[in-house]
Amino acid sequence: QVPLVESGGGLVQAGGSLRLSCAASGRTFTTYTVAWFRQAPGKEREFVGGITWLGGSTRYADSVKGRFTISRDNAKNTVYLQMNSLKPEDTAVYYCATRFRSGIMTGPSEYDTWGQGTQVTVAS
Repeated sequence: QVPLVESGGGLVQAGGSLRLSCAASGRTFTTYTVAWFRQAPGKEREFVGGITWLGGSTRYADSVKGRFTISRDNAKNTVYLQMNSLKPEDTAVYYCATRFRSGIMTGPSEYDTWGQGTQVTVAS
């Protein structure tokens, strides 16, 4: 398993932007699928989007499509979640997770390793 470290969360006004980072500590992401999930208080963890490390294919939840973009930097072993046009309902703890199998799956149980999460708060 690859230790994951998220960063970049914070407080932002509605309509603003943040970029989250997910770094693989000590190993490369090669052959992994990396996804972002989020969990708001009292709600289930939900899929935000994901990317295949080798091919760079992406998949997004409908709620963030057109506003969020996932990208990767192979040299830095880092995956990014660029979040634009943020809304108060985007407020949550954001987690990155990896899956050592093909496919960008939306269920949390499909993923093997998780980071500790980073808080994103969008003020109205």
